[in-house]
Amino acid sequence: MRLRLLPDKPNFAFMRWRVACFAVSAVLVVLSAVIAVWPGLNYGIDFEGGILIEVKTPGPADLGTMRQRLNELGLGQVALQEFGAPDDVLIRVQRQEGDEGAQQRAVETVKVELAQLVGEDVTFRRTEFVGPKVSEELLQEGLLAVGLALVFVLIYIWFRFEWQYGVGAIVALVHDVVMTIGMFAVTGLEVNLSTVAAVLTIVGYSLNDTVVIFDRVRENLRRYKTLPIIELIDQSINETLARTLMTSLTTLIALLSLFFFGGEVVKGFTFAMIWGIVIGTYSTIYIAAPVLIYLDLRSIGQKKAADASQPG
Repeated sequence: MRLRLLPDKPNFAFMRWRVACFAVSAVLVVLSAVIAVWPGLNYGIDFEGGILIEVKTPGPADLGTMRQRLNELGLGQVALQEFGAPDDVLIRVQRQEGDEGAQQRAVETVKVELAQLVGEDVTFRRTEFVGPKVSEELLQEGLLAVGLALVFVLIYIWFRFEWQYGVGAIVALVHDVVMTIGMFAVTGLEVNLSTVAAVLTIVGYSLNDTVVIFDRVRENLRRYKTLPIIELIDQSINETLARTLMTSLTTLIALLSLFFFGGEVVKGFTFAMIWGIVIGTYSTIYIAAPVLIYLDLRSIGQKKAADASQPG
């Protein structure tokens, strides 16, 4: 017996709700932007600066116990992760108030605590301090990466389709990025380099979904020359709906497994990805597609066809 998530020929009137969804999304995007500025985002050590300590333990490291003990030292945010092997641990401690001496005292406190917890055989392979200048450069480069991704997406869509499709894709991607940033601001999750990677992955996923629907819209524009644009877009979405849902569901299953069983290190990344899959699927249908209606895609296409048919 075959599992069916949808009827064989779905016929949902998605565009009936386009105005309401557009309005709600606009309000949420503005709120996300405001919350991201005030009270602001919870920047991690990558963007705030801090201390990096690479440790080799005598045996496989008990990250849970180590994390608990180090968090009790009063040094602020402390993050631990395996660094290539079960006995190799990378510890990140937030930048301490004060000069270089304050950072050094924090390092010595961590070393003493780990020596008591793990034993004298613990080896401290590397100790580095990420200053505010380096963290500022990382933040700027992260923002630049997201910005360049959006620009190249616009260029790609513009050349593959028409400029209306490019505008629709960019509006949807900006919506996804801002909403993801707002989600991090509301939940207080740490924003670090993994978050930038998650945002770029969300951009790629949402773009792929958008291109599939846009490609079907373009085909149907050539096939149904008199069909109203609203009905044509609804039909295009329905024709690709099974593919969209199956791709989203299979991706979500993998991400949910990582979220619940992958440990603390990847939890922020996977949560952002789960949110991105949901919001990206929504924006493809209710943000990118309606933009084509508002830009009067059908009339522009008919005008181009008429111009092309006239003798030179």
